[in-house]
Amino acid sequence: MTKHKITLNNGAEMPIIGLGVFQTPPEETSAAVAEALRVGYRHIDTAAGYANEREVGEGIRRSGIPRVDIYVETKVWISDYGYDATLHAFDKSAAKLGVDQIDLLLLHQPLPTRFDLTLDAYRALEKLLEDGKVRAIGVSNFMPEDLDRLLAETSVVPAVNQIELHPYFQQTALQKVNAAHGIVTQAWSPIGGITSYRESEKRSFDDPTLLDIAQEHGKSAAQVMLRWHLQEGRSAIPKSTKPARIAENFDVFDFELTAEQLAAIDALDTGVRGGPEPADITLESWGREIPEA
Repeated sequence: MTKHKITLNNGAEMPIIGLGVFQTPPEETSAAVAEALRVGYRHIDTAAGYANEREVGEGIRRSGIPRVDIYVETKVWISDYGYDATLHAFDKSAAKLGVDQIDLLLLHQPLPTRFDLTLDAYRALEKLLEDGKVRAIGVSNFMPEDLDRLLAETSVVPAVNQIELHPYFQQTALQKVNAAHGIVTQAWSPIGGITSYRESEKRSFDDPTLLDIAQEHGKSAAQVMLRWHLQEGRSAIPKSTKPARIAENFDVFDFELTAEQLAAIDALDTGVRGGPEPADITLESWGREIPEA
């Protein structure tokens, strides 16, 4: 791992911090992406299910930064699982993004109720990788049992597993499974944003432990959380549309947490998930058509 990049299990490098655009309204997405790229981000994470891939592409073009210097990550939604459907999902996403090649393409959910479709979808990712249409493939929200089933039936080990991960929900057992297979753990909601907008009992941003550590370093609680991810070898994709926050979330490479501070943050885990249980995501309840490009 260099200061700003992490090496995946296929040898490709990925910028360790990316801008996330989950729940960013399409009309705000282009400006957020362009601003992130202006302040130094080189990794943007989106998904077909976010309905803002087109605006991500606009923001990339608006930035004036060459495409080759930007790492583009997106995800296939469950409605497009299945071999041919997933190959077509790539075409839809690439066209909306305005790119020929996607740097990292993930399956958005494990879909255990129709894992046959998940396996066919992943085989399509393997084909896209073989054909050079994507540079790396991976998964999102896969639990240990989902990874076991996937690895038993496919040939390419996922490069990344993007999961909910913040000080209050750390999924340490899953992180260990990822590490054992050489899969990079990538944190969504890395600063516990999900603890703010769901009716949670407590917000990570108000945590006294995090605020104390932040004060010691002259940083914010959010910056401390992001630094914690980086020092523990994870990728993180914080989300914001506010220019000041976008810049703040990237300003995490100039300080170092002590072993004691890392341990104090590790001790904050409550085991309480903020997002939906991955096994509850089914075609019946969450299926929706992803429009053509």
